[in-house]
Amino acid sequence: MTVNTRPSTNMESNIISERNYVRDCTGIDVNMNEKRLTSVQQFYNGKNVLITGATGFLGKILVEKLLRCCPGVENLYLLVRQKKGKDIYTRIDEIFDDPVFDLLKEQHPKFRHKVVVVPADCEVAGLGLTLTDRQMLTEKVNIIFHSAATVKFDEHLRAALNTNVRAPLHLLRLARDMKDLDVLMHISTAYSNSHLPHIEERFYPCEADCEQLHRMIDKLTDGEIDALLPTILGAWPNTYTFTKALAEKELRENAGDLPVGIFRPAIVTSTYKEPINNWLDNMYGPTGVAVGTATGILRTLQCDPNVTADLVPVDHVVNCLVVAAQKVNAAYQTSKPPQEPPIFNYVSSTENRMTWGDFMRQNIARLDKTPFSNAIWYLSLRLTRSGARHRVYSLLLHLLPAALADALAFCLGKKPKMLKVYRKVHKLSSVLSYFCTTELTFCNRNTRQLWESTSDEDKKIFPFSMRDVNWDEFFEEYIVGMRRHLFKDGDDTLPQARIKWKRLYYLHQIVKILFCALAVYALWSIFLRLW
Repeated sequence: MTVNTRPSTNMESNIISERNYVRDCTGIDVNMNEKRLTSVQQFYNGKNVLITGATGFLGKILVEKLLRCCPGVENLYLLVRQKKGKDIYTRIDEIFDDPVFDLLKEQHPKFRHKVVVVPADCEVAGLGLTLTDRQMLTEKVNIIFHSAATVKFDEHLRAALNTNVRAPLHLLRLARDMKDLDVLMHISTAYSNSHLPHIEERFYPCEADCEQLHRMIDKLTDGEIDALLPTILGAWPNTYTFTKALAEKELRENAGDLPVGIFRPAIVTSTYKEPINNWLDNMYGPTGVAVGTATGILRTLQCDPNVTADLVPVDHVVNCLVVAAQKVNAAYQTSKPPQEPPIFNYVSSTENRMTWGDFMRQNIARLDKTPFSNAIWYLSLRLTRSGARHRVYSLLLHLLPAALADALAFCLGKKPKMLKVYRKVHKLSSVLSYFCTTELTFCNRNTRQLWESTSDEDKKIFPFSMRDVNWDEFFEEYIVGMRRHLFKDGDDTLPQARIKWKRLYYLHQIVKILFCALAVYALWSIFLRLW
């Protein structure tokens, strides 16, 4: 591995030494010989950055942003584990084949020499690092972004504890041995204390004892853990929020004088503009709801349309994270460093509020123009806050049609699958129902102050003010992004998809008419029998 040396003088560190004209992060052609580094770029200049979770949704954007917009960064050390029979190098090669890295390849085609892949496993003691790799990281790394986590709301407690609590503590122990650590940024979630109606940028009590809980879990079977789960979780709605809160508590108690920051994004969704419009690679949370609606599979959801949908685009999340790291480092350099890790709530509701009703209307309004090729029915979604009503709708609109479809498939010699699909749909809707029916408010004072203190130059390169997000503009490409990046459904398929969508519309209307006629006939028959 070849490691670049840091610039020898301040003047050299303030100038990007590239010969050609290229497009910078704001999309403007500039002479890179004359362009001076901004304050945030200067912070990353000559630095070695360690990233966990680099193969995840947020991690990919973080890697792309640092390589593209912090040209002085020396190396990115990516902790990657072998998965599904693929070694770590194959996984990284596949990740860099994603179109989200196309702009980076255009602007910095030789970026790969800055990427150092390190075999690791965040769920293993010591992060599964070899002694050689551990020594390399402790000697070289200056900045840590801990993004690795399980984001499944209903993850089994044993797995959630290993990934969301033990991993950051393993990383904290590694950070203590680093010779030149500037900052460790832990990515938590705005919902780590979602059992509270109002959440500020501070730590909240978590009565669980980490060591005691680990010892108890290690002795129990999975079934015994499930039986005790309501007691263990207490006020928290699921294992995800509980383990995130526990991780924050542990970091607070064990950070000591290490420069640690806690970053809490809300519901992370597709990119807004960078590096491409509305890129995403998963169907978690609201994206799964949007896909289910667009394909005609999801027809009922327990959701209050007036409750806030705290969505934040992933590119804005990463921009704020990158800038916050500099701020945390500066805070620990003062004569009065923070007594505990600073916290940044990154939310949209305080400055650019949107409800779940707004979210659904924005998507539905654009489906006729950009329908999915794999739609199985025309959109027909009912939002209801009532759990009982939702269960009735699920029976009538999900399970009965699915049973009929599976019976027909069985008679035709095909494999029944719709009931299996709806088991997954109901699992998704059940874990989302709490967040779709509970109104939470947030304070984001630290994040707003961070934006106000950021220079105009850095605001252009690292925009993260949610006030500047135009939701109409965002949703104009949201469905398009899902078609392109999730289903690889090219724009050339749109004409045929629109024809199919129109046919599904007429079929939907015919079924509604037949159902109404059948209901009237049944009521009339009952009336005649009684009278």
